[in-house]
Amino acid sequence: MQISELFRGLGEETFGKIVRGISIGKLKTYQIYEGFKVRAHLHKVNTEALRKSTPRFWARIMEGDEDFGKDLAQSVLVSHLDMIAAALDCLGVPHENGFFAKDIDPKPYFTEGWEDRLFGQLKGAYPETILIFYINHLRWELLGAESVYQPVAV
Repeated sequence: MQISELFRGLGEETFGKIVRGISIGKLKTYQIYEGFKVRAHLHKVNTEALRKSTPRFWARIMEGDEDFGKDLAQSVLVSHLDMIAAALDCLGVPHENGFFAKDIDPKPYFTEGWEDRLFGQLKGAYPETILIFYINHLRWELLGAESVYQPVAV
């Protein structure tokens, strides 16, 4: 599965919510603002530009623009490092402020049913769309998932 397939699997409405979750301040803090601005074909990155560009972003995802998809995913994830740190804490994965600790293999921490357990523990504390995106990003990046996780409605 490619990152664009992950975004497509979550759907256009969820995609829009994910884009709205990008923090311009965090992009600047982690020095990815300029790179994202160039990759996104924006003159300036702000909430209005992101909102107006979401349909164009979705079209690029639908076309399979993997480089853009990876940069977009990185922008979303750095915007929510507090949630990522909480998720890794819940799973018991060693990390440094949301980044995997060096020289560890995180795969053994992802035991059967980890997605549902993590979603159940963190839903309500963080935006559900971002949490579901992160769970899927972990599944894609670390575990080579071929399908998109959607939590079971209760």
